[in-house]
Amino acid sequence: MDIFISNYPEELRFPQEIEDNVRRAAEMVGRLYNVENGEVSVTLTDNAYIHRLNKEYRGIDRPTDVLSFALNESEEPETEGGPDINVLGDLIISVERAEEQAKEYGHSVRREVAFLTVHGMLHLLGYDHMQEEEREEMEAEQRFVMEKLGISREDEEDSNGNESQ
Repeated sequence: MDIFISNYPEELRFPQEIEDNVRRAAEMVGRLYNVENGEVSVTLTDNAYIHRLNKEYRGIDRPTDVLSFALNESEEPETEGGPDINVLGDLIISVERAEEQAKEYGHSVRREVAFLTVHGMLHLLGYDHMQEEEREEMEAEQRFVMEKLGISREDEEDSNGNESQ
C-alpha cells in the first residue's frame, strides 16, 4: 500500500513515532482488507485546521479527530495501461485532538492515533456508523484490526509484549 503522510500547516512537527504508527495501522488495514494495491494520503494536523475542514465539508463548527474523504464513492473512469492502483482517498487526523482524547480515555497516544487511522481507513473502504447495525459492524471491524495490530483498549501492550508509551 502506498501511504503518503504530510503535515499541515507544514511548520507543524510531530514525533516520528506518530507517522510510523499511522503507516503501520494503514498498512494493516490494506493487508486485512485486500487493498495492498491501495493508495491513501494522510495529513497530520492540529485542531484549528481540522475545525476549518469540519465546518466547510460537514457543516459542524468544531474540531474533530479524523476526517475521511473517500474517492471510491462514485464510478471512476476506466483507464488503460499503467499500474492498477486503487486510490482510496484522504485522511485528515488531528494529532492535537488525538492527544486530548488519549488523556481523556486513559490510554496512550499511540493507541489513539492507531485507532483514528483504522477508523478513517474503514470509512475509506465504505464502512459507516450512521445506523445502529452499521455502527456495530464498524466497531467489530475496528476491534478486529486493533487486535491484529496488537493494541487493545484493555491491554496497552504491543504485539511484542512491550508496554506502549
